[in-house]
Amino acid sequence: MESNTPQPESPFEEQFRRLREQMVLVQIEERGVRDKRVLQAMRKTPRHLFVPDEYKMLAYRDHPLAIGFEQTISQPYIVAYMTEQLQLAPGDKVLEIGTGSGYQAAVLAELVDQVYSIEIIEPLCRQAQDRLKRLHYDRVSVRCGDGYVGWPEAAPFDAIILTAAPASIPETLVAQLAVNGRMILPVGEERQELVLIEKSADGSLHHHTLLPVRFVPMTGGSHSLPEDGKK
Repeated sequence: MESNTPQPESPFEEQFRRLREQMVLVQIEERGVRDKRVLQAMRKTPRHLFVPDEYKMLAYRDHPLAIGFEQTISQPYIVAYMTEQLQLAPGDKVLEIGTGSGYQAAVLAELVDQVYSIEIIEPLCRQAQDRLKRLHYDRVSVRCGDGYVGWPEAAPFDAIILTAAPASIPETLVAQLAVNGRMILPVGEERQELVLIEKSADGSLHHHTLLPVRFVPMTGGSHSLPEDGKK
């Protein structure tokens, strides 16, 4: 699926394009990610526009980067791997918990019609709203609030992705997962595992532990609904 994302204007754009291509070939494809749509989304999304200015030349390296407020943008491979595990179709509706810089939401927006993303740290939330709007990611709606609440009025979701680690699987989010939907999240405190949850046609859940990971902890847990954000 093509988005209306304009090519960012930069004298270094050709260099960034080459770095993205190398990132996909070496960091992602060679590690086993095969979904062509995911690979194309990773090639297209300008990761350097989702990191602080001082890290732009590091944006395509094989590690996470700090984005402020003790948060990070995930390693490119992890972004691609988690996205592939969701097995997304163009008409899907996806919920993301932990907008951060907006990069994962932008990748998702290259693959599906609707992305709903929640960020609990308000300055990061506002920055992501502005950035995604400026880059014309019109399929992404960002809300400032508690990810544990989810986005009930937009549920059910075909896929849910968490980019911060709760101590245990949030039942409120599982309840917002559609039948035949898939949810991927890091779970744990000192020791974290990436877990995939599949909800079958009869509503039963199937859990798959994928690999050890290290994400920032998920915060929040209030029972109040977050306020509406801007699209």
